[in-house]
Amino acid sequence: MNERKYEKPLPEVTPLTKPFWDSTKRHELVVQRCKSCGRYIWYPKAWCPFCGSRELEWAKVSGLGTVYAATTTRIVAGNSPAWGEELPYTIAIVDMDEGFRMYGRVVDVKPEEVEVGMRVEIYFEDATEEIAIPIFRPLEKKK
Repeated sequence: MNERKYEKPLPEVTPLTKPFWDSTKRHELVVQRCKSCGRYIWYPKAWCPFCGSRELEWAKVSGLGTVYAATTTRIVAGNSPAWGEELPYTIAIVDMDEGFRMYGRVVDVKPEEVEVGMRVEIYFEDATEEIAIPIFRPLEKKK
């Protein structure tokens, strides 16, 4: 099998973010949830930004959301020339159904078709054996 090496920058896995990256490796999405106020928290933190509690747990979420804002990159920018192979690519801020915002690439759709209000779902790009990157794609309408 001729596998292509992943050449884009990889995330730094820390003790705080390890449960998140362990879940993406399983192709699941988990985020922190405050046991005191019940709100979901993204990105991982040591305490709840809403009520200050340190009583946090990791909870599986649906991976479904709605595009809040999006931008398309058409030139190589950033810290890796490997992104040039993806041009043009679209990054969106997504309002997840559980009430937090997350951002990521949107694929399987032309950049000009990504619009505010579009329903999307998470899927995972296996970058290495240890890291899978969450990516958004349009949610297919049920027939």
